[in-house]
Amino acid sequence: MQALGRLRLVLWLAVAALVVVVAATVGYRQFDRTTTASADGSALVGGPFTLIDGDGNEVTDADLRGEPFAVFFGFTHCPDVCPTSLFELSAWIEALGADAERMRFAFVSVDPERDTPERMKLYVGSFSDRILPLTGSPEQVQQAIDAYRVYARKVPLEGGDYTMDHSAFVYLMDANGAYHSHITYGEAPDLAVGKLQELIGTAS
Repeated sequence: MQALGRLRLVLWLAVAALVVVVAATVGYRQFDRTTTASADGSALVGGPFTLIDGDGNEVTDADLRGEPFAVFFGFTHCPDVCPTSLFELSAWIEALGADAERMRFAFVSVDPERDTPERMKLYVGSFSDRILPLTGSPEQVQQAIDAYRVYARKVPLEGGDYTMDHSAFVYLMDANGAYHSHITYGEAPDLAVGKLQELIGTAS
């Protein structure tokens, strides 16, 4: 009987582990939609938005077009993914050297409730002055989130606080504002820089 009980326990643990793996895989696929396309073959990532930069100026998608650009979505209270990604992005900019002047970089908040223009400017500026901080009203931010098919969800914490669960891709857009490719979180630096160089080359 004891052996049967142990067997049942092992089987239940195996099933539970499988459920966790499947759930993680499905969750990843739900927001890894940057390579999907519409019926006519056009990418479903990117589109119009109106946001506010760190100095309180209005910035639209049209202001970024004209040169290739990279966009990352996150928030200033992010404990690890966002500061890591911004640090890596600043390192890629350094690695590009003079070529970095041929494209633009932006960090868009998914937490407009706390991320004021002033806070965004201070936070993003601590990583690089080449990265444009963008936030706005909840409606404005949601428009950008929808346009880039970003996964972003408020997660309540104890004590009435909250954090944000969000996708962690750097979206690479061409000079016309069309999706080109993306860099995944934790991607090897040489591959990331190579993608940026390829993107810059599309504007040559």
